[in-house]
Amino acid sequence: MNNESLMSKNARPIPKNEEAPDASGTPPQNITVVLPAFNEEVSIGSIVLLTKHYSDNVIVIDDGSSDRTAAIARKAGAYVVVHEVNKGKGAALKTGFEAAADLGADIIVTMDSDGQHNPDEIPKLVAPIIAGHADMVNGSRYLSHTDKNTPIYRRVGQTILDRATNMNSGLQITDSQSGFRAFAASAKNVFRFNAQGMAIESEMLADAGRSGLRIKEVEIGVRYDVDCSTVNPIKHGLGVLVMVLKDVEFNKPLYYFTAPGIILGAGGLCMGAVFLRDFILGRGLDFGPTMLMILFIIVGTFMALTGILLHSVSAVMGEKEVV
Repeated sequence: MNNESLMSKNARPIPKNEEAPDASGTPPQNITVVLPAFNEEVSIGSIVLLTKHYSDNVIVIDDGSSDRTAAIARKAGAYVVVHEVNKGKGAALKTGFEAAADLGADIIVTMDSDGQHNPDEIPKLVAPIIAGHADMVNGSRYLSHTDKNTPIYRRVGQTILDRATNMNSGLQITDSQSGFRAFAASAKNVFRFNAQGMAIESEMLADAGRSGLRIKEVEIGVRYDVDCSTVNPIKHGLGVLVMVLKDVEFNKPLYYFTAPGIILGAGGLCMGAVFLRDFILGRGLDFGPTMLMILFIIVGTFMALTGILLHSVSAVMGEKEVV
């Protein structure tokens, strides 16, 4: 049997809106919401019903659930695609984006299916795209710095991930791990969808930044009393950070190798200057610190040159892809 099967017998795709432009001259937009879901039978029905008030289509990607997620979503009126095995959020979003394109979506909205996000905020999220001001909109809990509901341990980890993601993407995003986003359907092909776990949020920002998408942020609220995640937050955060650093290694070697190499080499040279001064003054040199100085200089120089070489190779490959 194919790893993916359609289970939408009771839910027909809603046809693309063919109505005339409104008074502002803006043509109607087909808004399709994609809900990746894994064992969310408790919340999926209500989320689908609420979301249908603000969208033309609701697509639920049942990513290998062992409960009744697919059946309940189908009864609630969603268009359901089932992964026979759990493939991770990245693969679920890829399937969802493809299904949304098949349904004629103009705007694709992604939401978590556990009830953390409020469907009432979908109009606010899609507004910049409808107005032609953005290709992607990121829902942010921290845009106005007034969020007081996020647990402190989450906020510390979030800050680290935000900075790493922004360094990798070249953006200035205030909530890099938000799953509540809107995309112009025309931008769907810029995303790789390679990340297996929750790191997909950072990966999508990196792809958007490198592709030059116009990105806006709007403030959203999030409920933490419905968070049913079984993933340890520390393990989750470290996993996302490792993915971001790997992405930096391949796409921004000057950050990953050259900058640390220069710092390391400069530290070695400073140590060398101190040792040389001590030697001129007739003081002895300790073997351990001297060898450490030499190691810093050699390793730092190697890292700096490696980063420059990889950056040059990356630039050449990028030019070939453009051609």
